[in-house]
Amino acid sequence: MKYILKAIDTVTMWGGMGARWLSAFMIIVIVIEVFMRYVMNAPTKWAYETAMMAGAAMYAFGFAYAERLNAHVRVDVFYHNYSPRQKAISDALLGLLFFLPVIALTFAGAWSWVLKSWRIGEKSVESFWYPPLYPLRTVIFIGWTLLLLQGLAGLYRNFYHWIKGRPYD
Repeated sequence: MKYILKAIDTVTMWGGMGARWLSAFMIIVIVIEVFMRYVMNAPTKWAYETAMMAGAAMYAFGFAYAERLNAHVRVDVFYHNYSPRQKAISDALLGLLFFLPVIALTFAGAWSWVLKSWRIGEKSVESFWYPPLYPLRTVIFIGWTLLLLQGLAGLYRNFYHWIKGRPYD
């Protein structure tokens, strides 16, 4: 099990590093567009959608990364007073109750979008560039897959902590 959890964590961390690079790429694209539009008076037709797609991919990879670092938002009214074991119990129960059903539904929906997008050769209609959307839909599905895997790894660690009374090594 250690090997599986380590593999999930490693892929998630690589995805998080990819999100950082996508953030830098998105900023560069926006700077190019601003320069071209306001300095050269020659706006691009590709920059808006390229930045939008980079941002969507950045978020998709950032979901699992934030889950790995326990950086998702929690209602901290009671949680901050809990012991580490109580936090693990709370995270395990709420993960089963809310996280898994929502992510499973989103995962299934994203999969159907990917299949449909590839089948019809979906293109974006936000500009006159009309880039294909199926690669982006695939990246978003991969992001949800990583979040699902990272969430399952977190649930395993929380249940381990709950049952054994100590964190998973």
